[in-house]
Amino acid sequence: MAAGDSENIRYCARFSYLCLKFTLITYSTLFWLIGALVLAVGIYAEVERQKYKTLESAFLAPAIILILLGIVMFLVSFVGVLASLRDNICLLQAFMYILGICLFIELVGGVVALIFRNQTIDFLNDNIRRGIKNYYDDLDFKNIMDFVQKQFKCCGGEDFKDWSKNPYHECSAPGPLACGVPYTCCIRNKTDIMNTMCGYKMIDRERLSVQDIIYIRGCTNAVLIWFLDNYSIMAGVMLGILLPQLLLVTEGKNCTNQEVSEIKTILIAGAKVNSA
Repeated sequence: MAAGDSENIRYCARFSYLCLKFTLITYSTLFWLIGALVLAVGIYAEVERQKYKTLESAFLAPAIILILLGIVMFLVSFVGVLASLRDNICLLQAFMYILGICLFIELVGGVVALIFRNQTIDFLNDNIRRGIKNYYDDLDFKNIMDFVQKQFKCCGGEDFKDWSKNPYHECSAPGPLACGVPYTCCIRNKTDIMNTMCGYKMIDRERLSVQDIIYIRGCTNAVLIWFLDNYSIMAGVMLGILLPQLLLVTEGKNCTNQEVSEIKTILIAGAKVNSA
């Protein structure tokens, strides 16, 4: 082999190796930091929630979901950072297999949710109704529900009548909240003075008679419609998350022990030539 060809091989091998390593370090570090942030937010939210201890099931709390998601992201990304920095083949292969499993679960979950769309919507509505039942006891859910209802201009899960599941809002309950909906369901202009009793006695009325006073569509459909209207943005976000995983898994599987050893041998030989 000519000296020029050997130099080109060393250059290409060095370039490919460094590009793969830089991509892996960047991707792993980014998600490592995001995982640490999600974990910190989840721990903070859980500490605040424990001051009240009113939620029936811990797994209904968004804080628990954030903690579990943060732990998974932090540990998996940490393995990737450590493997890429130390050029550890065992850790690198473990990271690629874990990443492949995560990618497979994400894809299967998305396909199952699309195939069983009606069952998925029913599942979401049932969980929202369970949250509505504890609306005034679970501050995490209350804040999220208020934000969603105001942001997406909706009320309840399936529709505004879901609020009858709350013991304070059911029509047979005593007090001013009976048969009403929270003020975040009300239609109002930004210049209007906020009236917290604007949803008074709305649940037992017909939909058409209250459509100018409160939002009558459910939040599940409102959020799904928003996703469909902004499909290009959501597709970009999904590609930004899934594509790097797919590329890293593919490259990781192609990069066997023998190939890595050959690349390192070429790099060492190149370094010796350059230093001579």
